[in-house]
Amino acid sequence: MTRSRWHITRTDSTLTLSRRLPARFDVAAQTVLPGGNPLRLAHQIRQDLWRKLQNLRGFAPAVEITAERQGVRVRAGGQVAGRVPANAAGLIADVLEDPANRARWARHASRGQGAALHNARADAKETPGTAAKIDMQSESSA
Repeated sequence: MTRSRWHITRTDSTLTLSRRLPARFDVAAQTVLPGGNPLRLAHQIRQDLWRKLQNLRGFAPAVEITAERQGVRVRAGGQVAGRVPANAAGLIADVLEDPANRARWARHASRGQGAALHNARADAKETPGTAAKIDMQSESSA
C-alpha cells in the first residue's frame, strides 16, 4: 500500500487538506456547500482544482472545510511558487461555482458516515472498548 502524500490537519470545526505543511493560500476562493463527509469533499475539490490549475507553475493545492450551521464553508486554492496570475482566483471560483461539480461533490460527500468533522483515529480507539462492553454484557446475560 502506498503512503498518501496529502497532509490532513483537523481542528474542532475545520479540516485542511494540503500537499505541503503548513497549508498556504497564496491564491484562494470561497463558497458554501451543503454538509457531507469533509474529507471526501476536500479530496474531490482538490482533484477538480488540480485539473483546472495544473499548468500553473509551482501550484500546490489546498482545501479548507469549515463546519457551519447550514453546511460547510470551503476555501480552496493553494500555494504558488512564483508569480500568481491575475486570473487565478477567478479560475478557482469557476471550479467552486460550477453546478456539475457541486452536484458531484454533494453526491460523493453524502456517501459514508456523514458531515461530522471528527478524527477517525480517535473513533477507532473508542470502538474496541465499546465492543468489549457489548461482549461482556452478552456473556453475563447468557
